[in-house]
Amino acid sequence: MDNRGHDAGKAQFRLDWVDVARGIGIIAVVIGHVWTRGGVRDAMYSFHMPLFFLLSGMLSRPHPIASFTRRQIVGQMRPYAAFLTLLILIDQIVEPLKGGRPIFHQWPEDMVPILLGGFWLRGPYTIFWFVPCLLIARLLFNAVLLCWPDVLDRRWAFVLLPTVILAYGMGYLTEASPLGLLSVPMAFVLLWAGAVWPRVRWSNRMILPLALLALVGLAEIAPTLNMKVADYGWPLVSIGSAVATCLLLFRLSARIAPFAGPVAALGRASLVIMYLHVALIHYGSPYLAKPWLLMLALALPFGLHALIRRSRVATRILL
Repeated sequence: MDNRGHDAGKAQFRLDWVDVARGIGIIAVVIGHVWTRGGVRDAMYSFHMPLFFLLSGMLSRPHPIASFTRRQIVGQMRPYAAFLTLLILIDQIVEPLKGGRPIFHQWPEDMVPILLGGFWLRGPYTIFWFVPCLLIARLLFNAVLLCWPDVLDRRWAFVLLPTVILAYGMGYLTEASPLGLLSVPMAFVLLWAGAVWPRVRWSNRMILPLALLALVGLAEIAPTLNMKVADYGWPLVSIGSAVATCLLLFRLSARIAPFAGPVAALGRASLVIMYLHVALIHYGSPYLAKPWLLMLALALPFGLHALIRRSRVATRILL
């Protein structure tokens, strides 16, 4: 047997399960924005955003600060700016056609909340806090990772303990979050937890305790999460439940990866789905039942992602 082919197959399998996990995550995000209250919404919110931070942490490796920072800012903020501009322009057209008023209609004053982002972007733009938050958290995490590449090094405690305290303290003090920065401390902790997970040797005996902890959030025993406003529910318990749910989903993703091609495809399109789904729900909710909204919010961005991939210029700008 050709070992190179075998290694390539294993690498592809690893990539596929990550895409499956992203697919599950983005489906949960869309469900949580279609059903905006009740048990379904709270169950999705109990884990859907931590899932993406944990995955990012799992894939993190130390990189030189200057090149990594430049690459991340350009690579992440260019699509952010492009999609935000696109949605603002669409809103200027759609709302007057509906007999309404665009969300941003006082120029140039409205440039202030647009540039502040995060807490100030609501309605069809509500998800735009996530990418700047992840970006800043990854830059900070990479800087510490360069100093201590072993995430189990005891010195990490000197960073993680005050960061956890800061995360909860800031959440209690305010909901104001320019560019999603309010959520950066907890995002940093989740990145670390994600980086630790591959170091843990899996045992099936872990399923039961993880499942019981996951149910604390999924069954609304503990208050759910809203990471955008740094609402982390019960200290450590709610976020611990989110991590447990995600770890079980990662294990499930690895098991079903060979058979979950459509879910993996949604995972590969998750960036476009993330940016566009809330706008589609926002504009379509007066006219469509919730199951149809869910299908629309997944299918249309998925199709657009396929079109974007056909153009090198569009891919460079939007992906």
